[in-house]
Amino acid sequence: MDQARVEAAVSDQELARRVAGGSDPAAETELVQRLAPRVRLYGLRHLRDASAADDLVQEALLLTLERLRAGRVRQPERLASFVFGACRLLVRNQRRGTRRRDALLERFAGELERQAVPNPLRLDEPKLRDCLARLAERERSVLVLTFYAEASAGEIAARLGLSPDNVRTVRHRAFGRLRRCVEGGAA
Repeated sequence: MDQARVEAAVSDQELARRVAGGSDPAAETELVQRLAPRVRLYGLRHLRDASAADDLVQEALLLTLERLRAGRVRQPERLASFVFGACRLLVRNQRRGTRRRDALLERFAGELERQAVPNPLRLDEPKLRDCLARLAERERSVLVLTFYAEASAGEIAARLGLSPDNVRTVRHRAFGRLRRCVEGGAA
């Protein structure tokens, strides 16, 4: 073993000891920064998907930190081996889950298609426009500010001179009137 690897192993062991002590968040940060790129490469190689590799980094390093904090890593001097063993198990479990899901989809795909309910609601734009026009100005303003301006109840309240609770009440009642009108009743 060359000198750099010996120093890294000692350093990994020291970091593991400091994390296990629980009083050194800097050790956790350093450990994550040191191992994350290698775990990500492992994930890219075995999962062939960048987002899955990123998920693997989070899961593997979270598991490692939890085990270190609980004192459940038997050989802290072999921390990298522990991390990549965890990665191997996590990848295997993910593949197993994917195979199960694919098998279930294949098995029940026909049944799922038969049970699929077409969306019975179709947007009738002229009717919706008519129903919106029938609402009181304040109700229409609250709905427009809610959905088009994406304003919160507090922001709408400030604009219209209302309380946030009043805005929520007006919005709730306006939805009710709009729903009844669109479904065929009176506004």
